[in-house]
Amino acid sequence: MKLVLRNKTWQIIRRVPKRYASVEPRTQVWISLHTDSQTIAQQKAPIAWAQMIEGWEAALAGATDDAERRFGAAKELAAVRGYSYLPADRVARLPKEELLARIESVTKLSGEAATIEARAVLGGARQPDMTISKALETYWTLAKQDTLGKSEDQVRRWEHPRRRAITNLIELLGDKDISDISPDDMLDFRQSWMDRIVAGEAQPDTANKDLQHIGNILKTVVKMKRLGLVLPLDGLTFKADKNRTRPTFSVEWIKTKLLASGALAELNKEARCIVLGMINTGYRPGEAAGLLPHHIRLDVDLPHISIEPEGRQLKNKVSERVIPLVGVSLEAFKECPNGFPRYQTSSASLSATVNKFLRQHGLLETEDHVLYSLRHTFEDRMLAAGIDERIRRDLFGHSLGRERYGEGATLAHKRDVLQAIAL
Repeated sequence: MKLVLRNKTWQIIRRVPKRYASVEPRTQVWISLHTDSQTIAQQKAPIAWAQMIEGWEAALAGATDDAERRFGAAKELAAVRGYSYLPADRVARLPKEELLARIESVTKLSGEAATIEARAVLGGARQPDMTISKALETYWTLAKQDTLGKSEDQVRRWEHPRRRAITNLIELLGDKDISDISPDDMLDFRQSWMDRIVAGEAQPDTANKDLQHIGNILKTVVKMKRLGLVLPLDGLTFKADKNRTRPTFSVEWIKTKLLASGALAELNKEARCIVLGMINTGYRPGEAAGLLPHHIRLDVDLPHISIEPEGRQLKNKVSERVIPLVGVSLEAFKECPNGFPRYQTSSASLSATVNKFLRQHGLLETEDHVLYSLRHTFEDRMLAAGIDERIRRDLFGHSLGRERYGEGATLAHKRDVLQAIAL
């Protein structure tokens, strides 16, 4: 790098590396350092040269047939030149001084270099297409943080409803560019759900989940990719059916049906043990499926299970807890002391298997009952027994609604209160 005092201003004169020949037609460049002080010039020279290299690199990146890479490179090159990237129509409305400065930076060049420069500073880069399906694939990358700590099975179950929601949208609208989604499109999509709800084929909550997933996916892509779009995604959800709650099994039904001799005999061993274990613990089925051998502690004075975020993600922080084992639940874990490897990576199939079995064998108290109803029954049983709210919430894995003080009940105390209601 050579410094030359020219017209009372120090400048760099340097040959252009061959690497940049396609985007810089000159064989050598003069770079003004805007100072007559040699000391200051020597300090500024490495920075000025680095900025020149940065501009060439951004220009090289723009010399591609990939629309998305070319658009990204144009934004980067504009930033290197000290401008914000703007589409051509907005560049045309800039104040005269800035507009002329942008034009001048293009006219200094020729050939492909001028074309690349124009795309960057004059807004000539075409916004790449972002179809609905491409938005979903882009979203998986942008939402990586949401899957941290999740097991492979949890990631699959997290992705499934989002993929299904986008598939439903594409089936109605086609795989159009998201910039072309109109208010009428989304109203048509909402109406398709309304028709299913009226026909009794779907519930409002199901439709709302689809709409919420679609909104989150498309808004995230628009925001993080800086597409500058305002999509018609708000005000579409249905009024929730507040009267629809999971029913609970009556204690009498559990005793006379589920715990009747041989009632669960044809259910596979691991599923059967999970069902029986749930009766006196109230754990979520997925929490049971994720238990590892060292989470099941039977050879101790107070047998218990420890629900931990090991190899998976729990629903929330308070879901991490220790639950004493009593009654039929203790006996079930003695049959399955090493956990439930069959359902370790596919907890969704657990509920499907159990619910199908219970339905086929007439073990559901009503058509609305499901395996998860046992969890709600457990809470009702604790409430009926007058168990302290703090203990109930600690056992159930629910937040307290206020700050937790102290360690809470001991394991022995929890065992004693559960023993009193054990089946």
